[in-house]
Amino acid sequence: MAHKKRCFGGCEGQELYADYHDHEWGVPVHDDRHLFEMLILEGAQAGLSWETVLKKRQGYRKAFHHFNPQMVAAMKDEELEALRENPEIIRNRLKIYAARQNAKVFLEIQKEFGSFDQYLWSFVQGRPIDNHRASFKEVPATTKESDALAKDLKKRGMTFVGSKIIYAYMQAVGLVNDHLADCWVRKSAT
Repeated sequence: MAHKKRCFGGCEGQELYADYHDHEWGVPVHDDRHLFEMLILEGAQAGLSWETVLKKRQGYRKAFHHFNPQMVAAMKDEELEALRENPEIIRNRLKIYAARQNAKVFLEIQKEFGSFDQYLWSFVQGRPIDNHRASFKEVPATTKESDALAKDLKKRGMTFVGSKIIYAYMQAVGLVNDHLADCWVRKSAT
């Protein structure tokens, strides 16, 4: 693992982070359940490291019904309050309640567009934005696309979907490819 040049991860003790980089980050996702999972996890990450969220991912899957948006949208206040005592997830009350609120909006978007996938990918005209950057110093925190998507999600009623969170989400689900020029994943794809 240490021999591969990565954008992030790969140091001893960061195997989970490296595996995420190698197999998920920047890979285009079209599965609505997975898109919902990543949306909730990116919101949960706000103010924390992504590695922290990855370590709690299995706990999130258990706590939030394997990210079934219908089941999350139907969660009762008592269920959400009980999650505040669950050490397997980030126990921030606002983030926990945001999962239910965002699930409800997610379902409305699915109904309106046929799928969340159709809605989401329309913000990049159906194709990943393929950036070619030499270092992370060149990677912006937000873009006009993340600004537009964040604004629309907020208008629809979602929370924890600011432009920075949404740009990270876009990277995570492959709407944006920000693998650096010397990264082995980018090199193996060409």
